[in-house]
Amino acid sequence: MVKPARDPRRRLPTVQETSSGGLVVDTSTGTPRAAVICRVNRAGRHEWCLPKGHLEGAETLEEAAVREIEEETGIRGRVVEPLGSIDYWFSAEGRRIHKVVHLFLLLATGGHLTVENDPDAEAVDVAWIPLPELDTRLAFPNERRVAEAASHRLSELA
Repeated sequence: MVKPARDPRRRLPTVQETSSGGLVVDTSTGTPRAAVICRVNRAGRHEWCLPKGHLEGAETLEEAAVREIEEETGIRGRVVEPLGSIDYWFSAEGRRIHKVVHLFLLLATGGHLTVENDPDAEAVDVAWIPLPELDTRLAFPNERRVAEAASHRLSELA
């Protein structure tokens, strides 16, 4: 079957979005572990990922990361350093979206695991995952690379 040529007049408007989040790590148990969330994707499948979300008002990237992580995981954290950013494209609601997500390494300072405070109710579950297991748990390759970099950085800081 031959696909019809795309009408150039039907291009979707492009939108830029910025989010912030990261890896909040608890080192108190001897084996570092990270709080990660589970979301239901558009196909209805569960996928484990790093907590992240949009900036609000005049928030800095770091402030947004701390807030989003606490909202989605219940864990308060202190930013240690940036882990870099990832970007990707997707389409939703008649728009083509280019999203840049700034990620940070945080050390857990308090709280307890819960998704009850997620204002968007995107997170359906949250768990502490030992850092070596993130490679098999996280759904997205770019997030697995960030988690691996964070693990290496933590070992350098120890």
